[in-house]
Amino acid sequence: MITISNVKKLFDTKSGTINAVDNVTLDIQEGEIFGIIGYSGAGKSTLIRMLNGLESPSSGTINVNGRMISSSKGRELRQARQKISMIFQHFNLLWSRTVRENISFPLEIAGVNKKDREAKVEELIKVVGLEGRGDAYPSQLSGGQKQRVGIARALSNDPQVLLCDEATSALDPQTTDSILELLVDINKGLGLTIVLITHEMHVIRKICHRVAVMENGKVVELGEVLDVFKNPQEPITKRFVQQVTEPEETRETIEHLVEEYQDGKVVKLSFVGESAEQPLITNLIRSFDVQVNILQGKISQTQNGAYGTLFVHLHGLPAEVDKAVAFLEEATVGVEVITHD
Repeated sequence: MITISNVKKLFDTKSGTINAVDNVTLDIQEGEIFGIIGYSGAGKSTLIRMLNGLESPSSGTINVNGRMISSSKGRELRQARQKISMIFQHFNLLWSRTVRENISFPLEIAGVNKKDREAKVEELIKVVGLEGRGDAYPSQLSGGQKQRVGIARALSNDPQVLLCDEATSALDPQTTDSILELLVDINKGLGLTIVLITHEMHVIRKICHRVAVMENGKVVELGEVLDVFKNPQEPITKRFVQQVTEPEETRETIEHLVEEYQDGKVVKLSFVGESAEQPLITNLIRSFDVQVNILQGKISQTQNGAYGTLFVHLHGLPAEVDKAVAFLEEATVGVEVITHD
């Protein structure tokens, strides 16, 4: 569906040349939700803008559904863009137009007759859950409703690819979740390929099948979301994963627990997929003469399965605690000893 081959993007500035995207190669499959995550300045926004020709690569090629976007110009590029839609962080709605008129606008530009436009708009209003709000203006809508209008407008030309540029960054957590659920429904119902960029690992965890991690213009890590959660390789990826598995309040709690439990060992267990459903703690207690105190835990769902973390305190004779840790290490879970005697 989307093939990005050895793409570079250079910007000349007064202070020198900036290599915004540095030799990126990616293949995005038809019908998948693909996430690109990175901090500000990583190059992710520049990369996604090159997917619909808003920016041209300095070198390399970009092919979207058989069209060479990187070298298309004029009418050819305009035709290609009709099948590549985009939604934005700040909605980019026309404030003097109603919900219906905003959604209808791309159809007007495409020359679709009024009867067909009206039918399509009503269909899309239902798809995004805005029944009864068709005559409202953007100023009368909540942030989530505005983004739903943006999504409906993006779907009006029946695109094959939907690009999401920090589409939930301006929304509160509950509204973010509702928009992400809508994107999943659209992906499944319409078979739409979705590429989204974000700096929030929660967004990646919630809906993406695969993720590329960008830093300083490069893709430093790539894989299925569950695999990345299970075994992040790069320091930046580990920081992103901690956003979900060990938020700031969790780390503060664990630091407090480490100070409190001076005897025994505090162990972090990571569960992935089916391992999250195994009676590991029960077997641990039955097999070893140790006290097991569950300190804190959390399970998150990804598109490919569950990922969970559990912090436990093991107390007993040192030799027995060591045997318990060895037992855990042989199980199908990740094990990290936080403290030692």
